[in-house]
Amino acid sequence: MSDDFKGREGSPWGSPPGGGNGSGKGPTPPDIDAIIRDIQNKINKFLPGGSKSGGKPIGLVIIILLLIWLASGLYRVLPDEQGVVLRFGKFIKKTQPGLNYHIPFPFETVQTPKVTKVNRMDIGFRSERDSGFSSGGGVADVPQESLMLTGDENIVNIDFSVFWVIKDAGKFLFEIQDPEGTVKAAAETAMREVIAKSDIQPILTEGRAQIEVETQDIIQAILDEYQSGIEITQVQTQKADPPDQVIDAFRDVQAARADMERSKNEAEAYANDVIPRARGEAAKIMQAAEAYKQKVVAASEGEASRFISIFNEYDKAKQVTQERMYLETMEKVLADIDKVIIEKNAGSGVVPYLPLPELGKKKVSN
Repeated sequence: MSDDFKGREGSPWGSPPGGGNGSGKGPTPPDIDAIIRDIQNKINKFLPGGSKSGGKPIGLVIIILLLIWLASGLYRVLPDEQGVVLRFGKFIKKTQPGLNYHIPFPFETVQTPKVTKVNRMDIGFRSERDSGFSSGGGVADVPQESLMLTGDENIVNIDFSVFWVIKDAGKFLFEIQDPEGTVKAAAETAMREVIAKSDIQPILTEGRAQIEVETQDIIQAILDEYQSGIEITQVQTQKADPPDQVIDAFRDVQAARADMERSKNEAEAYANDVIPRARGEAAKIMQAAEAYKQKVVAASEGEASRFISIFNEYDKAKQVTQERMYLETMEKVLADIDKVIIEKNAGSGVVPYLPLPELGKKKVSN
């Protein structure tokens, strides 16, 4: 606009000098050219080729901004975290807890996932914690995950939880697309493999610990093959029951098995009471037999020694020994017999029918 145009009676829009409403009484409109010049002057102060007074402030501002940008590369990794440095989105390195530095944005960025946090994945059921409800304690069964076929062709309803942590943040962030889904799929696959090799009875009773250990090993092997950077810390069985349709029959079987175990224990207790006593009696009889054996053997050996001694004496003096043996034998034979001894030369003989023993008794009584 020219000064001649501005100096006219009216405004640039043809309004009278007194105002913008044509009545001559309103306020004067702003000078657009002056406003534009003022803006241009302010811009020129911040340009390198502008006024001399504006060169130093713009350089100082640039230096300050550069320092702030460089300082933005400092970052801190907490003790429960692991730093992952990305250069234009590509994984470069891992950093340990503490103060670290990277080239500031947009060249490099950092992610710090928590590597000590224990994560939990439930298989076969969903708790209210997972469903988003705040009221207590409810658990919803997921039959598609919990029903599994056993090695003896039975069906078991098993719920379990998998606990895991991040052991390699770089692999965890970039080697697998869905970590939680991967853990869930691997856990369900491993459990089905273990259950398919087991009978239903150990699964329901004492075999759970072994199943948990085997399942954990298989899950870890699968995740290591995927290079997932995940470590399985525990597999915990929450429930292992027959299907709901036959659970009453299984409980009856369990009750019968418990009765069998009780009867077996009672029988073992009775056996533990009877067998030791029987063994004691047997040992007593054996000891008595051994003592009798030793007694008989000793007596036999004594008789044999006596016979040998007599035989030796007999061999030395046969006549004397025969006479002595005869007298000792007759002494034993006649010891308890009533007898009358008649001298050889007494009279002409004895009447055969004379009752000599009776006569001897009468003489003794008189």
